[in-house]
Amino acid sequence: MTSQSTSTANAAATATAASTTPAPPAAPAAPPPGRFLKAVRAVAVLACLPYVALKVAWVAGSEVGIPRGSSLLDDRATMAVANSLTVLMDAAVVVLALLLTQAWGMRVKAWLLALPMWAATGLLAPIMVGFPLQLLVRALGGGSSTAAADGSGAFLDEWVFGVVYTGFIVQGLALGVLFTAYARRRWGRLWRGSVGELPCSGSTRAAQRTAATAAAVLALLPATMHALWACGAATGLDSGRIAQRTGDFHAVEAMHVLFAAATVAGVLMLAFRRGRTLPLKVPLALAWVGSGAMACWGGWLSLAALTGVEDLADRPTALMSLTYAVQMIVGMLVITIGAYFFAERTHRAESAHSTERTHFTEHAAARRP
Repeated sequence: MTSQSTSTANAAATATAASTTPAPPAAPAAPPPGRFLKAVRAVAVLACLPYVALKVAWVAGSEVGIPRGSSLLDDRATMAVANSLTVLMDAAVVVLALLLTQAWGMRVKAWLLALPMWAATGLLAPIMVGFPLQLLVRALGGGSSTAAADGSGAFLDEWVFGVVYTGFIVQGLALGVLFTAYARRRWGRLWRGSVGELPCSGSTRAAQRTAATAAAVLALLPATMHALWACGAATGLDSGRIAQRTGDFHAVEAMHVLFAAATVAGVLMLAFRRGRTLPLKVPLALAWVGSGAMACWGGWLSLAALTGVEDLADRPTALMSLTYAVQMIVGMLVITIGAYFFAERTHRAESAHSTERTHFTEHAAARRP
């Protein structure tokens, strides 16, 4: 009876000590966005207005910025549907800008934010690189137009590209700043350290290596084809595309090669721990941006090539379609690898935090009289 009373008293004392012991300091709550991030958010929203205004005007029947003879005027219904969809896509930028700077945004499920942000990165990054590159090529005399001198037959007036693409570049820069700040607050612990500090074991390590190798091998096809087209080869191109090639075309094709190389470099460094002295954020950024560009632009090029093409000469060849399809596969494969990579990192971080709290409580209870 005395032994039982003593055990009960000791258990009660331990429970009391544990309950009265202060918990280890928790991570500080994310501070609200400061003036700088609020200003960047406003810039992102304002940068959407020119594009949305043009699209709404075209849906309403206006022909502002569309020269006579443009193929956009051939099918008004298709144009209205396409413009309505792209308005919704640009409106998503506004939603993302709000989500990344509001308190409720920190409670959104990771995948529900990551996928739209990855898609936005993939669509905007090639424009942010390609449009300045095209301007440089034209400034050096390498770009030319196949439209008539009076502008008839052109796809859009030149000023439209300047206004729209400048807006896209501003959107991309603003979203990049907002997402970096958001990710640092919410997931900063997951990309700390260098590549060499990554654990050599993991439940999906072998699968990640296999998938990374497959992605690298598959990426050879689109990288090779874009490199050939950038160098002037006509292999696999439709006759319409061959006739319309300019310096702009070659510059954009070279850009696609760079994004494919970035994707492969990033995923191989993560899977095989190459570049051990590099900060972990470097291969993560390469894989994130590169895979998004490959997947999203592979899909966009496929859709653009198959929509509203009446002339058989302008329809994509089988090799072009295969190139775009493989681009999408590589991008989706790499982002899937990234999802598993971050899932393991999150599990390790949570396990380490739980162990730390347990040790802290036990140590504090042992010091109680």
